[in-house]
Amino acid sequence: MDGIINIYKEKGFTSHDVVAKLRGILRMKKIGHTGTLDPEAEGVLPVCLGSATRLCDMLTDKVKEYRAVVRFGIATDTEDMTGEIIKEAPVTAGEQELKEILPKFLGEQEQIPPMYSAIKVEGKKLYELAREGKVIERKGRPIVIHSIELHSVELDEAGHLFEAELTIVCGKGTYIRSLCRDIGEALGTCACMKSLLRTRSGSCFLSDSLKLSEVEALRDAGTLEEHIVTVEQVFAECNAFSMKPEWDKLLLNGNPVMEQDCNWNRNGTAEEFPDNWYRAYDSTGRFLGLYEKTGKKFVPVKMFL
Repeated sequence: MDGIINIYKEKGFTSHDVVAKLRGILRMKKIGHTGTLDPEAEGVLPVCLGSATRLCDMLTDKVKEYRAVVRFGIATDTEDMTGEIIKEAPVTAGEQELKEILPKFLGEQEQIPPMYSAIKVEGKKLYELAREGKVIERKGRPIVIHSIELHSVELDEAGHLFEAELTIVCGKGTYIRSLCRDIGEALGTCACMKSLLRTRSGSCFLSDSLKLSEVEALRDAGTLEEHIVTVEQVFAECNAFSMKPEWDKLLLNGNPVMEQDCNWNRNGTAEEFPDNWYRAYDSTGRFLGLYEKTGKKFVPVKMFL
């Protein structure tokens, strides 16, 4: 099988667990995921199969949407409820104060990543250092938050914030745990993430995701391929060109090709990919790869032979 399958990662599994289980279910080795979800997080995890594994690095950049619950008044070493409490602080802010500070987190900004993360510092992952009891200074990393929507709040008896449920749309590299931490600090207290559900990753949505048990059932029914998005479909909104028969060999070998040797159009409406990316087809209409148009030449970006 070659393509992308939209998996619902259940709580308790790591992203690597999902890949390992899929290798057993599908009886194939060439499988990779497109962006890690913490073991206690749930939701959309696009998984690439076969030749589509060449897409993994391209799909990690896509817009993601999360539903998160923030717990106010406590901070943990992992910045979520799985860690040890390292601080408790009174909460004096209410719903109105939360609504007022949320817009401050929109747009481009720098975020300090959590110690319990897979980011490498001097060859070691931060979570490995954290498990050794070490806390090191981390540099801010550029992120983009497109929107934050407040869905509901739970207040304590005094009318102060206890929990809040948010929907966050963001770019790559954003740690929702750290966003929860920063929201708490902006309100003059502390906070951590109670739960996380990823509802979208690029063109994969929660409503279309499949649990591993469902994948197994579809495999047994012989209908699983209906739920696999091909590489060609991923780039369906990009422009396209096809080779003239005498120049097919250039494309088959992954060589640059001249526009005069192609039949090409600019009818694509792609929003997630550059305007000068083209789906490349041989003269028989077989999809072979993704090319970029520079001047009067098409040069390969990725081949999917």
